[in-house]
Order: sequence, then C-alpha cells, then structure tokens
Amino acid sequence: MNVRVRFAPSPTGYLHIGGVRTALFNWLYARHTGGMFVLRIEDTDVARNTEQSLRTILDGLKWLGLDWDEGPEKGGPFGPYFQSQRVDIYKRRVQELMDKGMAYERNGAIRFKMTRQPIEIPDIICGGVVRSLNETEALDPDFVIVRSDGNPVFHFVNVVDDIEMRITHVIRGEDHLSNTTKHIALFRAFGVELPKYAHIPMILNLDGTKMSKRDPDPGKARLASLASYGEDGFIAEAVRNYLCLLGWSPKDGKEIRPIEEIVAMFDLPQILRHNAKFDITKLTWMNGEYIRTMSLEKFLPLAKTFVSGRDDPKVIALVKDKIKLLKELPDWTNYFFVDDYIFDPVAVAKACNTQQTSDRLLKLASVYDLVSVWDAASLETALKTQSVALGVKAGELIHPCRVAVSGKSTGPSLYHMLETLGRERVLSRLRRAAEKFRV
Repeated sequence: MNVRVRFAPSPTGYLHIGGVRTALFNWLYARHTGGMFVLRIEDTDVARNTEQSLRTILDGLKWLGLDWDEGPEKGGPFGPYFQSQRVDIYKRRVQELMDKGMAYERNGAIRFKMTRQPIEIPDIICGGVVRSLNETEALDPDFVIVRSDGNPVFHFVNVVDDIEMRITHVIRGEDHLSNTTKHIALFRAFGVELPKYAHIPMILNLDGTKMSKRDPDPGKARLASLASYGEDGFIAEAVRNYLCLLGWSPKDGKEIRPIEEIVAMFDLPQILRHNAKFDITKLTWMNGEYIRTMSLEKFLPLAKTFVSGRDDPKVIALVKDKIKLLKELPDWTNYFFVDDYIFDPVAVAKACNTQQTSDRLLKLASVYDLVSVWDAASLETALKTQSVALGVKAGELIHPCRVAVSGKSTGPSLYHMLETLGRERVLSRLRRAAEKFRV
C-alpha cells in the first residue's frame, strides 16, 4: 500500500512550533515516498474549539507550503476530516468492540479491556520499546473509550480514524510514546495491521526547557507560536528549512538548501534520537541568508506588508541585503521618506563631533551642488576628490555624510543611497546637519 501519513491538530489554540515540525516531517515523508499527506482536525473538544484556531492551523500550514492531499478544503475518499462529523463511524466501531466482548459499560462510560501482557512498540526511530503496566495501571488496566456524556476519547478516535483513513505511518512527537500501548491494543482488537510508528524527538528551548506559549518568559513564549514568525518578518521558506534541521540532518552537513533537495534526501531512519534545541539566533541568520539570495521580484511583495506603503523598489533593493528580518525594514528605510528622522546619538558622537566636521559637510554640499550627473559613480568621485583637497582620509567625509543624510552610522552603499535620495534632499540634509553638529 502507498504511504499515507497524517497530521491531526486540535483547533483549540495557537499552532505550536513542535506541532508544525511534526506536520513538516509527515509532509516530507509523504513527498519523499510519493505518498499522501492527510490533514485531520481533532475537534471533539467542543468547549475549547474555535473557528479562529482552525483558521490559524490552515493558514499556518499554507504559509509554510505544507499542502495536504486530503482534508479540510480538499475533501477526499476517507472523509469527513473533522472528528465532530464522524460520530456515526465511532458508534459503529464501539459496537464492534462490544460485540467482540472487548469493551463494556460501567457507570455510563464504555471501557476497553486492556491486555495485561507487556506490549512492544516497534518504532522506526526509538527501536523496540517494551512497556508493561505500572503499579497503578495493574490495579485497573482497562481504560475509558467513551465518556458517560457520550463523547469518545482521544485514544479511541485516534485509532479509529487511522484505521478508516488507512494511515500506514504514524509520525508524531515522542511525548505520545506513552500512549502507544493503548493504541496498539486497540488496533489489535480491531484485527488490523499496525501502522509503522516513528516518534520524533522533542523541540526544547536552548536551556532545555519545554517550549510553551505559557512560558513566563515572554521571549520564550513567543518562540512557541508559529504565528509570531510571520509577524516578526521571517521568510516562510527559511522557517521551514530550519525546522527540517530540528531532529534531522543531511549527511553532507549543508544546511541551507531548496525544499526539493530536502524532500529527495529525507527518510525516517535518518531522524536523530536526541531532543533538538531551538536556536532563534541561528534561524535569524538563516532568514537573512534567504533574504540576501532572494530575487527583488519575490522580495517586494513580502516587504510591502512591513513598510506601510513606502515600498519604493529602488529603496527596498538598496537595503535588502542588510536586513535579517522583514520587521527591520522600516528602520532601514524611514529616512528615505521623511526629513525629520532621528539622529543616532552614538553615531553623531563618533563621526560628527568636531568643528571641522561641520565645515567639511558644508564644503561637500558645495561640491555636490556642482556635480553634473547625479549618480553613484560621480558622487563617489566627487567625495574622494574633495577628501584629497582637504588632506583627509575619505572616511572622514564618508562617515559624517552618512550620519548627516540618514541619522545612522550604517546602511546601504553610501553613494547609491545619495543617488536615490536625490540632489535636493542630500544638499539640504548636509547643510542642516552642518549647523546641527556645529560645536
């Protein structure tokens, strides 16, 4: 049978970065094997389900490019793909177990007769894990599959859906390993072949703590939610590439690579056994590399969201290679559009703190006023000629000039920046700064 994998989130809150990595590994394996990636929504928790959470799941997967073959908005032969719409299927399967004498009613709830024997979990990543009943379980190993209010529990519907949807591989977080003996017992009770299990390592913060939106540290809490990455200006392809490396590593050590290459290389036995550490610094670096190599045509629509209409392609092109996050764009481009930009006091103190600085800026303005062709090459020649005439190094004009026209000590190529700003604004800013910095 062709490979069929699934991602089965609950629409009860944000989309956790660990869940996203689980979806990604399922998607990668489906694409690697030519199989099917199924999206199933586990929405039996009626009190906590929200339409907004569902939309967050669907939009988050789409943002990362994790297209599903069956599921919401797609349909498929084994639907419906919302558990709340599969009640009749669950009732039929409960009755099947009761007819076999493998389930019984107690106090209004339906309980499954759990085996008393140890169960081995065959796992592609963890190996053969043998689990026996602990002392508490041994006293009453049977477990509820339908609550007294008539609602089936996670363990039961999870197995039934995997059977009905013909899931061949269950790829999920290692935290689910403790549930797997119950699931195996249910599969066997239904008389079906077990899916192949692959429990993937957890993703932890750098300090080894669990990633959680409820972390008291706001910075750590933010890392747990996929939505925050789009808000902060991460590129979807960079986030996806980085998540691929959390628990899986290509043998050649090359980290930044097209998703097509990763799909071709990815396989379950290669997944690492130990937990992965989430390093936001490394992801930010990787994001900057994606931005740097991205075509301007592709970058402009992404940038537009962050610059509030100030999306002049020439300006964006100038600063593109300087940023690591899209949210940095306003700070790098603001001075192209307003004259009341803020001067960085550190930059001023370092580059514009002498009487000579003001005099040199005025002389540079006079030289630039006479430049016949206002382009980067001519502006560079004029500045360097003036530095020779003044008997100073070019840097003693370059740095004050940059601070004068932008308020900053760093930025894109100075001469291209001057060309883009235009003659009138450059001359005005040089003369204004000369007066502002006069000692």
